[in-house]
Amino acid sequence: MFKKKFSFREKMTLHPIMTLIILCGVAILVSGILSFIGAQVTYNKVDPNLLEYTPTTIQVNSLFSLRGLKYIFSNTVLNFVSFTPLSSLIIILIGFGIMEKSGFLKTAITLLTKNAKKKTVTFVLVLICILLSLTGDLSYVVMIPLSGVLFKYGKRNPAIGIIAAFAALTCGSGLSVFLTSIDSTLLSQTLLGASTLDPGYTISTFAFIFIMIAAIVAVALVITKITEEYVAKRHSKYEFEEKQDEEVEEEVIGRKEYRGLILALIGGFIYLLIFIYNIIPGLPFSGNFLDYSQVHYIDKLFSYNSFFSNGFVFIITMLFVIFGFFYGLGAKTIKNNKDFSDALGHSLDGTGKILVLIFFAATFISIFKQTNIGPYIVANFSNFIGNNHFTGFTLIIILFLVSAISAIFLPSSISRWSILAGAVVPVCMNAGISPEFSQTIFRFGECMSIGLTPVFAYFVIYLAYLEKYNQKSRPLSLFETLKYQIPYSLATGAVLLVIIVLWYIIGVPIGIGATPAL
Repeated sequence: MFKKKFSFREKMTLHPIMTLIILCGVAILVSGILSFIGAQVTYNKVDPNLLEYTPTTIQVNSLFSLRGLKYIFSNTVLNFVSFTPLSSLIIILIGFGIMEKSGFLKTAITLLTKNAKKKTVTFVLVLICILLSLTGDLSYVVMIPLSGVLFKYGKRNPAIGIIAAFAALTCGSGLSVFLTSIDSTLLSQTLLGASTLDPGYTISTFAFIFIMIAAIVAVALVITKITEEYVAKRHSKYEFEEKQDEEVEEEVIGRKEYRGLILALIGGFIYLLIFIYNIIPGLPFSGNFLDYSQVHYIDKLFSYNSFFSNGFVFIITMLFVIFGFFYGLGAKTIKNNKDFSDALGHSLDGTGKILVLIFFAATFISIFKQTNIGPYIVANFSNFIGNNHFTGFTLIIILFLVSAISAIFLPSSISRWSILAGAVVPVCMNAGISPEFSQTIFRFGECMSIGLTPVFAYFVIYLAYLEKYNQKSRPLSLFETLKYQIPYSLATGAVLLVIIVLWYIIGVPIGIGATPAL
């Protein structure tokens, strides 16, 4: 009887690829319906040159037409090839391959975790993921694969690490102690919105530092608690291929492994020293990786024209290659050029399923983006806030929820805030809420929901790696992987909203030169 029930469930489970195909069809059909009824919205956007409102119209594009089909067929291959998570992941996996094949990861992780408590390892992983929001989206292609390996060599189910890492990366995406490149762009939109009432308004670079520190610590603790008390207890014990006995043998690290680790750390340190020197301005022959056409340091570092931004994926990959190569030399796991070459491709073995998932995810995201449904929804929210005179706690809660809901349909923070800021910032200022606090509410709101949408490009990396370590006889459904994130989303949303409300009531500075109230 048990077998029949299990078999029925297995047959009824919808594979993520089929779900993505269905979502493509739904997006095409909905775009056709909305376009047929003439769905469009006009909102006010601040002109950066005139500092005045200019009407901007957004209409839904129908893909349920011959023109739409032509777009899909002519752009699918291009969208897949140019899909950023694809190229970033493949390049990063080259570095992961040699680190894993040489034994560097196994030795390093064993040393780091063998005497550490499970909660401590989880908390450190979560905190690192949140802090890496400074690096932007690259953190997803580095930390999701790394979290799986961390838990695997730590003798735990890799899925737990992947779920926790993705939760930390998404729930912490709007949290950063220092101004990120995204925050810098958002800041310019915030100042544009403020200029309609106060053209001379300025915002400090460290205007968010105090509230961000509190939020990072609180969210890290909450995610760790949910991971250990909820997620870990609901995942079965992982069956490791290399273990046949019931008792787990303790990993033995000998002289060769220590020699390899020391060589790897020395090589990595020298590489990082050279790299760091080249992102420090003002020293002799330094700062070569910066874009000096920008004003703020973070923009010099992460602008589209900086070497650091354009080459960051390869820079990290080379660091991983150095770790793996020098460890292999010291530990004698890499003895010739064939060993080295084979190790580079180790992590790319068996990535066929991942590539297929990425293909359909890229197709769905490009289709949904082309429909303009996301910007259409956000523009309606902008008008809703702009046309109503909300004040105080009501305005704070509404802005928080609007940010959370709109992030599901338009994950890009910059695209959403460019639509919302022109209406939100002046309304908040009229209600006595500072522009800095308005941007903080917006950023905190998106933290709640960015991990709950397949429209987010890097969701597919999370999905693919959960499937990679899946030991069930059935595939994981897309909605099942989303369900894992719901407890994190609700808890993070509640914690961040409490922080916002308490900060507003107390009125202490949220950063240097910035308070919740004007």
